[in-house]
Amino acid sequence: MLSLGAALGLVSVASATSALAAPRAAAAAADPWWAWDDEVDALLADLLRTGQVPAVNTALRSWVDNNDALPGGLPANLATWLQKVNKLPSWADRAKLRLAADFNRRKDTYLFMLYGLGSGIMSTVIPREAKSVYWSAGGANMQDRAAKTFTFGYDLSDLNAFEPSGQFVVTANKTRLVHAAVRSLLPRSPHWQAVADEPNRLPISNGDILVTFHSLGTFAHKKLKEWRVPMTAAEEEAFLHSWQVAIYLLGVREEFIPQTWAAAEAQSAQVLTPILTPSVEGRELAEDLLGLTAQIDMGVTRGFLNEFVRYVLSDQVGDWLHLPRDYGASALIHAGWPAYIAFREGLIPIVPAGFYLFDQFIRALAMLFLNKGASPTATLITIPTANRPGA
Repeated sequence: MLSLGAALGLVSVASATSALAAPRAAAAAADPWWAWDDEVDALLADLLRTGQVPAVNTALRSWVDNNDALPGGLPANLATWLQKVNKLPSWADRAKLRLAADFNRRKDTYLFMLYGLGSGIMSTVIPREAKSVYWSAGGANMQDRAAKTFTFGYDLSDLNAFEPSGQFVVTANKTRLVHAAVRSLLPRSPHWQAVADEPNRLPISNGDILVTFHSLGTFAHKKLKEWRVPMTAAEEEAFLHSWQVAIYLLGVREEFIPQTWAAAEAQSAQVLTPILTPSVEGRELAEDLLGLTAQIDMGVTRGFLNEFVRYVLSDQVGDWLHLPRDYGASALIHAGWPAYIAFREGLIPIVPAGFYLFDQFIRALAMLFLNKGASPTATLITIPTANRPGA
């Protein structure tokens, strides 16, 4: 989805945190770009400093379902924090979340394509995100990182995502721990320092998470409307609500979360659209991701993938990423994809179960490859202890 000048050399995280304390306190009240996740950031900085992260990862391995008890063996302060945050916000509407889950089930194929070949590739032209991913531990193994990212989306889209038997609340909290570790680790990398647009600002702020939300949820909603995929007003509201809860669980403060799709579109136009641009790191990540996708799709040409990226994002993004043209594939997509949507939507009232099984097959096939043959639930979201090797 994702702090001091390099001239100062490597300094302790404690020093960086101290140096940022004043501007963070002053700006966080109104600016999501200067709001982080202070309590868990301090916890993870301490766990990294004292070498406790490997033991924490081992303890968290068995913690999967939302209703699972916290595992033993966790440091007391981390266990206390997890007990506090491992629940839905008071304003979460379970009826809307259940409707969103059903909506995700019925629009699975579209969302899979939009999140994968749309949002996933869009992330490579979001410079702060691309550079943070590239120089963090995950950037060195994009197959593993893609599997972990896919797990986040898989759990969010599951029918029981927010129910006690689901897994998304736990997955979100594990992801939140990963983000906190990255905020401690990346500022130590002189390579990240050298390319960061603002090296004195820690990565993965509330603003960065909002950008990622807009590249996923807001983007998907907009494309579904452009593609004339049928959605009721209640379904659109429920889809937004599931994302509101999701980003809250990732540590975004309530006052920054858009309350309507109109507000989300306006916020996206302000914080996402103007910053899209290519980078060396982003081009390499895009090539890695499309290489993985070409293998998943078994027989789909790389030219088709390149053109589908252009179709969902734009020719400008395709040119930024140096994606070769395949005009035959382009013509096929422009004519065939709208026809497929119309055909699929027309048949859903007749054979909904058949399409759902087909959609799930696509997702399972992708996860099977990304996870090297393991089941989706076997993907482990682990807290990193270092940056990209050599970074």
